[in-house]
Amino acid sequence: MTPARTARARRARDIGLDVRAPKTVCEDRHCPFHGRLPLRGQVLEGTVVSLGMQRTAVVERTILHFVSKYERYEKRRRRYLAHAPPCLSPTVGHRVRIAETRPLSKLVSFCIVEDLGEAARHVRGEDLEARPERSAEAA
Repeated sequence: MTPARTARARRARDIGLDVRAPKTVCEDRHCPFHGRLPLRGQVLEGTVVSLGMQRTAVVERTILHFVSKYERYEKRRRRYLAHAPPCLSPTVGHRVRIAETRPLSKLVSFCIVEDLGEAARHVRGEDLEARPERSAEAA
């Protein structure tokens, strides 16, 4: 390998979004930072629900929709299949930012571009971490 090639491989490419580049390097050709995948269109945020497929994550968004007949809100969710580059290595339960790209397969047209960390999980105003203490007291 030439010195220019190794220097280029270490540095992440500017993808045109205001996101932090990953610290690790990958050899994935569908990585927007280290490969040649162009991004375009929508940029969305959601929670990783599943990582059961190879280099593909299921990202879920929950939105509130107003129903005028009942004057109340209902929860709606949408699930996106997104390419998960190995340099980002998202985990289940983390909030991620996904960006639209060209179709990579029949159902995958998004790519994860940033891991925003652990998602805030609340159940009726209390943290889920406090629940094991409560269940231990009941036992």
